[in-house]
Amino acid sequence: MTIRVLLADDQALLRGTFRMLFDSAEDMETVGEASDGREAVELADALRPDVVLMDIRMPETDGLAATRVISESEDLAGVKVLILTTFEDDEHVAEALRAGASGFLGKGVRPEVLLDAVRTVAAGEALLSPMATRALISRFLAQPELCPAVVQERLEYLTPRERDVMCLVALGLSNEEIAEKLFVSPLTAKTHVNRAMTKLAARDRAQLVVMAYQSGLVSPAVEASRPER
Repeated sequence: MTIRVLLADDQALLRGTFRMLFDSAEDMETVGEASDGREAVELADALRPDVVLMDIRMPETDGLAATRVISESEDLAGVKVLILTTFEDDEHVAEALRAGASGFLGKGVRPEVLLDAVRTVAAGEALLSPMATRALISRFLAQPELCPAVVQERLEYLTPRERDVMCLVALGLSNEEIAEKLFVSPLTAKTHVNRAMTKLAARDRAQLVVMAYQSGLVSPAVEASRPER
């Protein structure tokens, strides 16, 4: 299956570079380019891409506002947003996830990492750069008032295994890595992830990550214990 990508960045040179990268991949194609958030929303509605590669800082409507519109539209439920920006601070990471982004990367990533990121997001999984993950952890632990009681209540409906899986998702592990750590098949790991998402009413893995930190289920001590990949 070919992954259809929409580019949203106000710099034409960068859009041209990304277009060449994606069009050179056998499993991807660039279906459109937007120079601001408003145009990104319009093209997402018209073209229905699988993934929108979205910059944050753009004129008029910025990338975060555009992401929010796309993620809240029932008609665009199948469109995933991957944020690619130079701003990997805690404020932008948190706002991007709240807006509904499925991934967050810095523009300094290698081309092959970006291609894999698009594939990951297109497959319905969340993806955060290591720097973005640290920023997210720092923000939620520094502001415990952001933890909603409703998340705590819903956690009671998770089985012990689903809680374990949720922790591993929050640490950035893929289904394959979760399966290896828990000695189960990747399909079983995916099933546990999907059940946790359903019980918590999480729209995607990115929101599951946010809920893990909001609820206090994951802490810096847990994050630091993650084995090297």
